[in-house]
Order: sequence, then C-alpha cells, then structure tokens
Amino acid sequence: MTSVDWERLLAVVSGQVEAGAVPGAVLGLSCGGRTRIAGLGTRAVGDVAPMPRDAVVRISSLTKPLAAALTLVLAEDGTLALDAPIERWLPELGGRRVLRRLDGPVDDTVPAGRPITVDDLLTMRMGFGFVFDRPCPVADRAAAAGLGLGPPDPSVPIGPDEWVARFAELPLMHQPGADWRYEFGFGVLGVLLARAGGRPLDRLLGERLLGPLGMGDTGFQVPAGARSRLVPCYTAGADGLAVFDSAQDSRWNHRPAFPDARGGLVSTASDYLRFARMLLGGGGLDGVRVLSPEAVALMTGDRLGAERAGSESAEAFLEDGAGWGYGVEVLAPGGRSGAGTARYGWGGGLGTTWYSYPELDTAAVLLTQCLPPPEPLVTAFWSALTAMIGA
Repeated sequence: MTSVDWERLLAVVSGQVEAGAVPGAVLGLSCGGRTRIAGLGTRAVGDVAPMPRDAVVRISSLTKPLAAALTLVLAEDGTLALDAPIERWLPELGGRRVLRRLDGPVDDTVPAGRPITVDDLLTMRMGFGFVFDRPCPVADRAAAAGLGLGPPDPSVPIGPDEWVARFAELPLMHQPGADWRYEFGFGVLGVLLARAGGRPLDRLLGERLLGPLGMGDTGFQVPAGARSRLVPCYTAGADGLAVFDSAQDSRWNHRPAFPDARGGLVSTASDYLRFARMLLGGGGLDGVRVLSPEAVALMTGDRLGAERAGSESAEAFLEDGAGWGYGVEVLAPGGRSGAGTARYGWGGGLGTTWYSYPELDTAAVLLTQCLPPPEPLVTAFWSALTAMIGA
C-alpha cells in the first residue's frame, strides 16, 4: 500500500466524524492484494461504544451491483439470456402500454414498441423509475400501490408475485430502451431472478454468489450471529439525527416478504471488499471463480454511451460524464471528480459508497448510516483517496 497514506486517510474521515457529520464510520481499502479496515467514532448517537470495524450496515443501493453480478452468473450457466424478453419469466409484464407524456394521465397510452429485456432491467432502461423534475401521476400511483419509490423498507407486507401484479396495472413512463431512469428496473429484476432460478432471491443470492465468495455477513436479513454488530441508521433533520431504524428492533432482523434487489441488503466492509476484489480479479477470488473475465468486463463497461446525453434522470443521479454498466456507475478519465483513471462503483442512499480503480488494483468502501449520505464526509474521503493514488 505504498501509494496510500492510510493514517492520513483515517485522519480525513476522523475529522469529519469529530465534526458531527455522523456518529461513526467504517472505511476499507484493498490495494495490491492487501486489505485494511477501520472503524471510527461511535456506533450510535450519544453512545461511547466505538464503531466496530465489522459493523453490519444497511447498504441500500449497493445491493444493485450484487444483483447484477448474480444475473450474469445465471446468464453464464444458461439459466437466462440478457437479450431475452422478461415476459418469459414475468408474463404479467407482457403487452406493456406506455404513457404519451410523462406528466400525462395514466390512461393516455400507446402500445410498447417492443418487449422489455433483461438487459433493459440491468441498464435501467425498462421505462419506469424516479421522477423529480415534474408532476407524474403514474409515479404517484406506483407509490400509492406500495411499490417502493423511496428508502428501503423490508417491512413491506406484499410478496414478489403481488408486487409484480400491482406493477402490471400501470403503464410505462417511456418506451423500453429509450431512456435511463433510476431505479425501478432492479425491483423487477429481483423477481425475475427468483423465478428464473427457481428459489427465493435471498436463497439464490446466497447459494450462487454470497456463499462462494465467503460473504457470510451479507443478506436480506441480519444473520442471527451478527445482530450484536448491527448499528442504528439515522435520518438528518433540522434538529440533528433521528433514528430511521434501530439496532435492537431493526426491520432488517426479520426475513422480508419482498427481498428487494434495489436496496434490501445488509453487509460489512470486509464482505463488500471481497465482492470488489472478485471483480478486480476478473471474476475469481481465493481460487473460486463465480464469473468469467468477459462477464466482469460486460458488467463494468459503459452500456449507455451517447444515449446518456439528454437523459434527465442520468443528470440527476450520475456524475458528470459518467455512464452506467450493469448495476454500477462507470467513469472514464476526466469528469466532475477530476479522476484521471477509470473507475466503477456506486453508492447507497443510507450512507454507503464503493468504487474500484481496476488499473490500480484498488477498491475502497466507506460505510455510514445516515439518510441522506453525509456529502462533506463522502467528498472528503474520495478526494483524499484519489489524490493519494494519483487517480
């Protein structure tokens, strides 16, 4: 780790923690085959117990890269095909209709020009997702139907079949493949994976990805032996941090009715770095291969290209000049961050972030538990790291 001043990196994060950005944080770095992890601050507001380096946290949208990798595992063994219409496994979503106008009436529609494909789900071009810039009656209808257009909530009572049935009652916002819109496609993807794989998503993910990679603290439910390491999660308000989900009575302590591939997992810095190292290693880790190098390249390469231009949702969520692969943001040299080396990764709305620099054999994670993520801390961490590694 000669290219990284680990003590300096700790000091940068520690300074933000001491300034009150978050009660505590875990940072992890894997560089050149060596991994270091540290917990800083305390595990909870008003607590004196230190943040453990193996703290279990809700990783929210860092679930998406794992779901994308699982999709590629099933594609490589022939269980599914990336160019296949999703109605093969989700017949409820055949014969889609599409809004004439995003802000128009829900019943003012035209037929979809083609079926939605598995690739559309992975690249988030299925034609449905978040809308922030204008009124959108169909988005309001989706929220009212309990389809989850907000922070992760594993206490949602409906199961996968009912979730798809409710979504099937709504038209799409765009024609399939026409625009990148965060993040609904991964909710659909999770249901498809379970049906294609013939078992619930939590089991399938454990058997095909988490188990082989030795990620024993990762799942849609906090493992029984890890509950003492789960830390509380907070929302930021005018009066300081308020509890969003406690540690003792966490909603993540129970198996969810709907394992949500958009953002339902918990994990640790150690576990997530194992996943990151698998990708850096071309699909293998510690003698176990879960993906081919070709699949890793497919996942971590930009799938949008020139299509990103003019996408309002991409402008809201993706860094300047960034593209999107399968479940990850992809940045070529340059862009708003000033990065001079390619990187890929993503962040979670409950305060988690990960990026890998493949040319430098380096991956880093920063785990906090605050909604929204503490921007000064996140910015300081990545700015310091990229300066150190010359990226």
